[in-house]
Amino acid sequence: MNYTNIVIALGSLIGLLLHVAMLWLVPVAASWSNYPIVLVLALGGGVLVWNLLKGMLRGEFGSDLLAGLSIITSIVLEEYLAGALVVLMLSGGEALEDYAMRRASSVLDALARRMPLIAHKRLGLNTQDIPVTDVIAGDEIVVLPHEYCPVDGVIIEGHGSMDESYLTGEPYRVSKTPGCEVISGAVNGDSPLVLRALRQAEDSRYHKIMKVMDVSRQKRPYMRRMADTLGVVYTPIAIGVALLAFLISGDSIRFLAVLVVATPCPLIIAIPVSIIGAISWCAKRGIIIKDPIALERAHICNTLITDKTGTLTVGEPTLVSVVTNGVSELEAVQLAASLERYSKHPLAQPVLEYATARGIVLSEVEDFSEVPGRGLQGIVRGSLILITGRKMVTEQALSPFGESEAGLECVVQRDDVPIALFRFLDEPREESHSFVSHLGPKHNFKDVILLSGDRDTEVRYLAEKMGIAQVFSGKTPEENVQIVEEETRKGNTLFLGDGINDAPALAMATVGIAFGPRSDITSEAAGAVILEPSLKKVDQFLHISRHLRRVAMQSAVGGMALSVIAMVVAGFGFLPPVYGALTQEAIDLFAVLNALRASSLKKSESLDME
Repeated sequence: MNYTNIVIALGSLIGLLLHVAMLWLVPVAASWSNYPIVLVLALGGGVLVWNLLKGMLRGEFGSDLLAGLSIITSIVLEEYLAGALVVLMLSGGEALEDYAMRRASSVLDALARRMPLIAHKRLGLNTQDIPVTDVIAGDEIVVLPHEYCPVDGVIIEGHGSMDESYLTGEPYRVSKTPGCEVISGAVNGDSPLVLRALRQAEDSRYHKIMKVMDVSRQKRPYMRRMADTLGVVYTPIAIGVALLAFLISGDSIRFLAVLVVATPCPLIIAIPVSIIGAISWCAKRGIIIKDPIALERAHICNTLITDKTGTLTVGEPTLVSVVTNGVSELEAVQLAASLERYSKHPLAQPVLEYATARGIVLSEVEDFSEVPGRGLQGIVRGSLILITGRKMVTEQALSPFGESEAGLECVVQRDDVPIALFRFLDEPREESHSFVSHLGPKHNFKDVILLSGDRDTEVRYLAEKMGIAQVFSGKTPEENVQIVEEETRKGNTLFLGDGINDAPALAMATVGIAFGPRSDITSEAAGAVILEPSLKKVDQFLHISRHLRRVAMQSAVGGMALSVIAMVVAGFGFLPPVYGALTQEAIDLFAVLNALRASSLKKSESLDME
């Protein structure tokens, strides 16, 4: 974090207090009373003006340009007290903006602190503790009970389980056996495991989280840039009034008085205060704002593009039927569940629950592997068992199981012969229908698009229940990006998704919301993360976005209007520079007090979907 503005603000405050003390409390030192504020202008004012000049050289003419002109003019006219007050206002506003950005990424900081710094590298019969950054692909790493896994890898020795809920959002432990992949940041269970590192530490997930944190800190809030946009109109008006007052009166002090009272502190201070308040409001409700731009833009989006599984649905499919071919249902489930206990695929848990409910005893598995896009396979009771998707098997081989139906399906093969078809249903969330129907009347969304990589029958089944007319099914992540890009060209879009495959589309939309932290990659691409998988939280986020915009505009525009009135008074000579600075402080107080309303939201405004 940049502490320069904090130091300048504190130094300015101390300098002003010393000035007052020397002037009023120690009359003997009155002749020395200007020294503290001259020092404030020389050091603090010098740094601020230099930064403003560098910004101007880059073509950045922000709302704080007037403040810089006020500081320079106060020095030229020897109105040091007025200049020091402007330094305090400007540095204080910039410090508040820095705090807003730090507050936005504080939860990510907390998550990063969970990551291990040491790895236990196995060397023959011994182990050696080394920094995680020294781990390279191929190293054998021992993960002791209850430790965090330091790198991504594959188990080579040991049987146990790992809690990956922090990274995947799945609220259960995943069994691990040789051949299973593990991800950095997962918490080991009660048994030691030995893994072979798949990649260097810098390519593991925890390093990706650190990288996105750095990017998040460097992002500047869009609403602060909105203040610069307002300043483009406001600054010429203020300079014009100041010049007019000088030309009519011939008094340079009036020029300074107008500039001081025109300093746009309602923009510099009130908008960051509003952002901080809204971020705090969200954080208390499990809504993590990674980029304040998401808060500013969400309420102007008119097209919602949403993923299906885990977003509009509960993301917990239920095994509803088992169609067999040449084997009993119990045998098919026993073979499948024996493999699925080592998988983190969404369909693994319902198969295991189905087997547990029927008291089925699982068998040992050898040569387990999970190939993305193909499925699970392993040796169970001497046979090669493969669990794969319907599209990976010929229609002729599937003829004993009948036509495809709505919902999810997977095929169980034994020695390349299909022996069972499992059918699953992922039910909609309770609030899904009311949320979708609520978007138009309450949030001015014109279109809702359901975008999914699942089969068309499955996607349209859900769309009909939700009342969604626009449907895209069977799409790859690359095709999702193209669709989101096209819709974003037409208007502002809000993308709601929860899986790794949603990350590119989240980044492409006007606003991306990660619905539940199912993966660090999804969260990296999103401007906001809804920790609790509830669409009511999304609705709250939309309400606070609209509330933030309204409060920020009231504070900024209202404060500017009062400043314009004070500018006219100063132009006629009724408001000297110091009193103008104090008047501006009073206007700031009004703007800040109003901006604090961003941290509260009336119940009638926050959530009214049924």
